[in-house]
Amino acid sequence: MNGVKQGNTISDGAARKGWFIGRFIDDDPLRQTHDVEVKWGIHKQGETNRGFAADQVARSMSVLIRGRFRLTFRRGDVIEEIVLEKEGDYAVWLPGVEHTWAAEAEGETVILTVRWPSLPYQQVERK
Repeated sequence: MNGVKQGNTISDGAARKGWFIGRFIDDDPLRQTHDVEVKWGIHKQGETNRGFAADQVARSMSVLIRGRFRLTFRRGDVIEEIVLEKEGDYAVWLPGVEHTWAAEAEGETVILTVRWPSLPYQQVERK
């Protein structure tokens, strides 16, 4: 039907580290939007992000689908850890809050991450 799309988050996001909806989708007008970015993340036990990053404009939210996921947030000298342990646990954070993460479950951890709006070059990585 016109105006409806069926797909798979894993295959549709394979070329963009799991991100399958957002402004960076050039080949699919139904998945391209500047309103939101959506990522289906599959992480092996012990996999971590390499450092802190902060989006300067967008809010972000991560929802645990399966596994166990630790998010570490930093704003100035204040550091806080949040562990997503039960399916459906989530964390939401504002622009400018630095974050990093680690998958902690045995087997794979699956996370759905949403960031809004979808704007280019707003992510700043820090040590």
